[in-house]
Amino acid sequence: MSYPSRLIRYGGWLPAHPEIHTSFIAKYVKLARRAVLSGARVAHLPAVQAFKDAIDGDPVMTFLFDQIFLQVSSKNTIPDFETLLYMLDNILPSAPPYFIATDQQGNPIGEPIGVPIYLIFDLLSNTAAAYDLFRLPKFNTALKKLLDSWGAYLSDPAQDSNAVLNTGKEGWFSQAAITSLETNLGELTFNQTYVTPNPDADNRGYATWDDFFTRDFQSGVRPIDAASDPTLIHSACESTVYRIARDVKAHDQFWLKGQKYSLYDMFNRDEEMAAYFTGGTVYQAFLSPLDFHRWHAPVNGVIERAVRLEGTYYAVIPDEGAPADDPDLPEGSPYGALIRSQAFLTLSAARALIFIRADNPDIGLMCFIGVGMAEVSTCEVTVKEGQRVRVGDQLGMFHFGGSTHALVFGPNCNINFADHVVVDKHLWINSIIAQAVPK
Repeated sequence: MSYPSRLIRYGGWLPAHPEIHTSFIAKYVKLARRAVLSGARVAHLPAVQAFKDAIDGDPVMTFLFDQIFLQVSSKNTIPDFETLLYMLDNILPSAPPYFIATDQQGNPIGEPIGVPIYLIFDLLSNTAAAYDLFRLPKFNTALKKLLDSWGAYLSDPAQDSNAVLNTGKEGWFSQAAITSLETNLGELTFNQTYVTPNPDADNRGYATWDDFFTRDFQSGVRPIDAASDPTLIHSACESTVYRIARDVKAHDQFWLKGQKYSLYDMFNRDEEMAAYFTGGTVYQAFLSPLDFHRWHAPVNGVIERAVRLEGTYYAVIPDEGAPADDPDLPEGSPYGALIRSQAFLTLSAARALIFIRADNPDIGLMCFIGVGMAEVSTCEVTVKEGQRVRVGDQLGMFHFGGSTHALVFGPNCNINFADHVVVDKHLWINSIIAQAVPK
């Protein structure tokens, strides 16, 4: 089985080298099994114990977790729920690592593991039992407490979450890691692109992992082309195009192949908003864990409403694996179902909805949807209702991992997308993606 040296559709979510993926899981399974087989009861971290108690205290959730391990792909090497818990015990006290392994020729290879918990849940989520379990509100309440505890660690300057930010061979600022971070930066270096509190420091001066993750751009790095043209729509995120859908319905069978958008569910069962946008257009693009994670206004206008919604974190549409035309994975590969389920995530996952009344009446009311995927349990909105924004102004940001977003336009907005806006194409934030043409 061969894999490309750099993934496109799954970039940053799944390691490009299978040896790194296998070695990462094997390392944490080994640590977990050592605790399981020690003979003495090894205490879980408080957050992990609370998660365990929530699952064990509910017979339905316990049954479904047992079924997950019976249904999961044979490629899975995590044997049971207890092993999974001990894996979490070893992941939560540290920040996402830059992981070193060896290839089949014995050469050292390394890749950043931006979403380590996702790698644990990846194959497990692609089962019928997980589809039932991971959508349960009580499961996601328990899981959010677990993720919040990790998020508190990653954002607390009193902790050591910035310990992985260094120039050592296993640091995020090693030469190999910097190469990954600079993949989509054009001709500029990391320091030339991003605000670094102390450019000369080994950790670049970031006090926490979250400070590094939510790093801002240097002034002028992402200029806004033709900002004065009200007909233009700009990219709201540094992201890779996932899908463009037109004539979107208020209600659709999103569980079918193709995962149709369902506006009623996307807008949290708001019938008025679903009716307004019915027949409109959805543009969706996703962020790698290595991308810039702040959101910018795609148009000039006024914030009419901004809400955050609770939802799922690892729920996916189970499938038969990667399709024959998948650009990265071999046909039938069970990995990456979360990435293939992004349309479904717009109506199920934790997310933020920001409605903007564009100054241009040919655009009218539009909606930005920031969707938290996997570890990204926090969608922070930084604008308020009634606030005027211009293209490029910050709307909010994701914390702690990768994510996806959508722009939704009403049926009266006649949109022509630029020729360079194609599936699997990485686009810079603030770049022109479309033009609203009068009907």
